Amino acid sequence: MKNKPISRFLIPELDELPEDVRERIMQVQQKTGFVPNVFLALSRRPDEFRAFFAYHDALMEKESGLSKGEREMIVVATSGLNQCTYCVVAHGAILRIREKNPLLSDQIASNYRKADITPRQKLMLDFAVKVSQRAYEIEESDLQMLHQQGFTDDDIWDIAAISAFFGLSNRMANLSGMRPNEEFYLMGRLPQEKSI
Repeated sequence: MKNKPISRFLIPELDELPEDVRERIMQVQQKTGFVPNVFLALSRRPDEFRAFFAYHDALMEKESGLSKGEREMIVVATSGLNQCTYCVVAHGAILRIREKNPLLSDQIASNYRKADITPRQKLMLDFAVKVSQRAYEIEESDLQMLHQQGFTDDDIWDIAAISAFFGLSNRMANLSGMRPNEEFYLMGRLPQEKSI
C-alpha cells in the first residue's frame, strides 16, 4: 500500500505549506508517530484545512455530555453507511483506543444495532444515522425519545453536528480517494497502544 497515492489530488510538500498548517501537521506526527493522510490531503487548500480542523476540534475535543468514545461511535456508524473507508478505518482505530475495546469499531461499522453497546447508545446512533441518511424525516418525536434517555439539547445538537460534519468529511474522502494510513489498521487491536 505504501506506493499507492493517498489522494487523487496533488499533495503539497510540507515546506510549501503555510507555517501554521505545517506546524499542526508536525504536532500530530509528534503525538501519533505518523501523519494521518487526511492532514496531507486537506493541506492543499490551507483555508479549508484550518476551517475543517477547527470545526473538527470544536466537536470532537470539547467537554460534552457525550464521551469521546461515543462521539467516535457516531463517526464510525455514519461513515460505514456512507462507505467511507478512510473514516471507518481511522476513526475505528480511535474508537478502539478510546473505549479500550478491540472489537467495538468493527461491530459498529458493520451493524451498530448488533454491537455490544447500551440501549442509550443505540438510540444515539439511530438518531445520528437518521441525520446522516434521512435528515428530512427528523421530527419532534426523535428529540423526545432522546430526552427520555437523558440526552440534553446540547447533546442532541452534538450528535447531529458530528453526523453532519462527518458527512462532509466522508464525501470529500471518497471524492479524493483518500487512503487510510496502514498504521490505523492495527491501532487499538494490540496491547499498549499510544492514546490519541
